Amino acid sequence: MEEENNEEIVIEIKDLVKEYKMYRGRKDRLVETLFPKVQRHDSFKAVNGLNLTVKKGEVLGILGENGAGKSTLLKMVTGVVTPTSGEIKVKGKISSLLELGAAFNAELTGEENIYQHGEVMGLSLAEIEDKKQEIIDFADIGEHLYQPVKTYSSGMFARLAFACAINVNPDVLIVDEVLSVGDMAFQLKCFKKFQQFKENGKTILFVTHSITDILKNCTRTIIIKNGEKIFDGDVKEGVEKYKQIIVKIDEKQNQKQNSTHNEMHKQKSNYQEEVEKEGSIWKTHFNENPNLINYGNGDAEVIDYGVFNKDGDYISIIENDKEVILKSKIIFNKDVKDPIFTMTLKDFKGLEIAGTNTLIEKIATGNYKKGDIVTVEFKQRINVAPGKYTLSFSCTHFNCNGELEVLNRKYDALLIEVLSIKDIVGLIRIDSNIKINKIN
Repeated sequence: MEEENNEEIVIEIKDLVKEYKMYRGRKDRLVETLFPKVQRHDSFKAVNGLNLTVKKGEVLGILGENGAGKSTLLKMVTGVVTPTSGEIKVKGKISSLLELGAAFNAELTGEENIYQHGEVMGLSLAEIEDKKQEIIDFADIGEHLYQPVKTYSSGMFARLAFACAINVNPDVLIVDEVLSVGDMAFQLKCFKKFQQFKENGKTILFVTHSITDILKNCTRTIIIKNGEKIFDGDVKEGVEKYKQIIVKIDEKQNQKQNSTHNEMHKQKSNYQEEVEKEGSIWKTHFNENPNLINYGNGDAEVIDYGVFNKDGDYISIIENDKEVILKSKIIFNKDVKDPIFTMTLKDFKGLEIAGTNTLIEKIATGNYKKGDIVTVEFKQRINVAPGKYTLSFSCTHFNCNGELEVLNRKYDALLIEVLSIKDIVGLIRIDSNIKINKIN
């Protein structure tokens, strides 16, 4: 059984390190060259002790902020960059969409470069001939194909390079933020080709800053921070952790948040006792998610939320043609200026379907003192396809440095169901007035 599992592994990385020498100036580099025993540089580890295995058919999403080490990792997997230490094993043919056109010769025509790229990829002449027309059709650059590549626009160059890279039937495809080359029609073609690779069970390493693309396409995700792998697992869980990293919520801040929340609960205990007596805690009337995602710096907390009809009654099922009111209740633990109140609708995969906030709606929210409690109402129709969704609520603001701070987020707080009285094509309900005129 163990041997069978080993056969499924197409990429195996052990203790991978890539270290770069950082010089303050040219003089320091020259001194080291002339006197090897004299050290005049600092060291920077772009990748630091990374371990990773990827199995056949996995679509691995790689997340991380700029400079985290994502592209360096992929370049080492493709052989463009040599590791400082560690081991990389790859089974099968790799096609990389990292350095598009790296194998091209600017003096050769597009057609000649198709052959050159194929040779670099290890294809035989017969295999190149077999793929040639498919590449030409995919690139769709017309007579420019027979002109030197140096005369191409950047768009034409990218189209041909992409077509060469993606039409060689690799075992492993490596993609780094390049699925948006060319015009919209070409982009659509790129995404369809990407989907074909997924459906054919190819192994894909996918780097992007688009959380939506990760949720849509990947079967697993890792997060890299400062050259180290800090998360490896479920896509939805990984995306939520990455969102915390983006807003600078780390483990120490979470500990601080929990401490702040404990203090806050002591402060608001009288309030809670009062509403419990009145039976007016909204969330107890709904299907609250026991695994909701809760984080922030604790300067405020979303303490309650619910869904109501226009008469103020609790509703657990939403009809997508009826107006509803989504409510959240926030208590402030510190003085806060101009908070932003939000709501978001997501599907069960974690994909954000719709949402809004007071900043988008250009609503001035005012200033709040420690101990203040505010209720926020979002009145609208949830005109999405019938199905099961989650509702999220949060309170954020921009600090004095213009940086977004999360005071508290309650992600996937309520589990809701949306119904429709008519059939719907796609994700959004569109109520059209259709007019037909017969002409003779």
